Amino acid sequence: MFHRNIKLIIAGLIFAVAVWQFTESNIGNGIFLILIALIFILLYFKNEFILLAFLKLRKQDFEGAQKWLSYIKNPNTALIRKQNGYYNYLQGIMISQTNLNAAEKYLKRALELGLNMDQDVAMTKLQLAGIAMTRRRKLEATKLLGEAKKLDKQNMLKDQIKMMKDQLKKI
Repeated sequence: MFHRNIKLIIAGLIFAVAVWQFTESNIGNGIFLILIALIFILLYFKNEFILLAFLKLRKQDFEGAQKWLSYIKNPNTALIRKQNGYYNYLQGIMISQTNLNAAEKYLKRALELGLNMDQDVAMTKLQLAGIAMTRRRKLEATKLLGEAKKLDKQNMLKDQIKMMKDQLKKI
């Protein structure tokens, strides 16, 4: 909604008003304003459109997720590095249904920019392994599956990894 630097400026202004409220002995107003400032600081690190796109993607609503991501006009300047990684991650997952070339580009860019959670990195590598497998690049797919298995510490992708390894044996 707001540029990332504007979010910090708004948070600073609200925090200044909160301090002023504390000096005027309006403790309740000051605490409430600090909580509002913390929301803007949270939204600096977690982009609201990416969060909404994740919620839509969780419900398998790809069109809705794409709609929320389309609100981000220039992701390279509007988002911090990790947010840009998640933007590319989401784009790659959604486009992988139709265009494997573009999906591979987005997913590699997401890995390059970085993702916060190991589970997301494992999912990205699993997607890239599937793309490599469809293109008959067995060595690359095997390497990516091994990396995905290492990163999947909670065994959430265990079945998918096993299924892909079985399919690799058939190639």
